[in-house]
Amino acid sequence: MKKPPILVSGCLVGLRCRYDGRKLPHTAVQKIVSQGEGIVVCPEQLGGLPTPRTMSQIVGGDGFDVLSGKARVVSEDGSDVTECFLRGAEEVLRLARLAGVRRVIFKDKSPSCGVRRIYRGKRLVKGCGVTTALLLREGFEVESTEEVG
Repeated sequence: MKKPPILVSGCLVGLRCRYDGRKLPHTAVQKIVSQGEGIVVCPEQLGGLPTPRTMSQIVGGDGFDVLSGKARVVSEDGSDVTECFLRGAEEVLRLARLAGVRRVIFKDKSPSCGVRRIYRGKRLVKGCGVTTALLLREGFEVESTEEVG
C-alpha cells in the first residue's frame, strides 16, 4: 500500500515563492519531493498574492484568530490581505484532501505557514499562521522544518 503524500511549502524545495523572492531549500524536504512523496504548495500564491510581495503579519492574534474573524493579516504598506491568506488556506486544504495528505511540513515564522512561531512586529511570538491553523483545525499533522531531520 502506497504511503499518503506529504504536503510541503514551496520555499522549502527551492522555489522562489517567499515574500522576498528568495529561496530557502531544506535538504530533508527536498528529498521527500525528489522521491515522489511530496506535494508542493505556496498558500500565499494560491491566494492570489504575487512574488515578490510586501511582507505581511497577523495583527490581533494568530492564524486561529484570523479564521474566527478576530484578527487580520496586514502588509507592511498597510493593505489588508486577509482575504488572500484565507483563500490560499482554503485552496491548500482542498488540495490536501484531494491528494489524501495526512502530514504537512511548513516553515515557521510565516503568517501563512508558521507552525509554532510567527512574527509580531520584529519579535517572534508563539502562534501559527493562517494555513497551518486551518489544517490543524481539520485534523492534519503539521510539523515545522525545525522538527524534521
